[in-house]
Amino acid sequence: MIRRSVLGLLAVPFFMPAVLRADGATAGQKIAQAAEAQEGVVRIYDPAYVALDFPGGDVAPDRGVCTDVLVRALRVAESIDLQVAINRDMKADFAAYPKNWGLTRADRNIDHRRVPNLRRLFERVGAELPLSETASDHLPGDVITCLIPGDLAHLMVVGTGLAGPRPLIVHNIGAGTRVEDRLFEFRMTGRYRFTPSVLEKLRRLSA
Repeated sequence: MIRRSVLGLLAVPFFMPAVLRADGATAGQKIAQAAEAQEGVVRIYDPAYVALDFPGGDVAPDRGVCTDVLVRALRVAESIDLQVAINRDMKADFAAYPKNWGLTRADRNIDHRRVPNLRRLFERVGAELPLSETASDHLPGDVITCLIPGDLAHLMVVGTGLAGPRPLIVHNIGAGTRVEDRLFEFRMTGRYRFTPSVLEKLRRLSA
């Protein structure tokens, strides 16, 4: 079944500036807030392969995986569609992307929902930062990738709240989207930030 998320209807226009908004929030804060808004809406972890609309394809809004938290947040906060961005970049240079799944061409239904693919895209647009275990280095809207038990790739968005000195994170690790104090619980594999130049590159790829 082909489904489209209602979240896509909430996206802000493309011409909205990517740095400081009229309400004083940064782009990162807006991304974090859009991720946090999914708590209580996304209640199920469901990794099933689903045929999606394109562009703007999504699984049912009550379910998803860790990457869907970020995909939905970027659509709402920045009108950036990672489904389109990865599809275009993979078609332009398929060899640059991981070959973990034995595919020979891009698959618009699943490529943007896989952590290794998102990591490669973010590296290619200049979003990568050094790994850090210093709490203050992690800002709202940053993306953290890590390995959870079983050596499974996982993705988290840094939230707007704090647990003592540590930022809370937003993720779906198995029970729907949650805001939790788990930033340093797992072995970190990547750290990424959506600076104005990164957002512009992603916006061009997804436009």
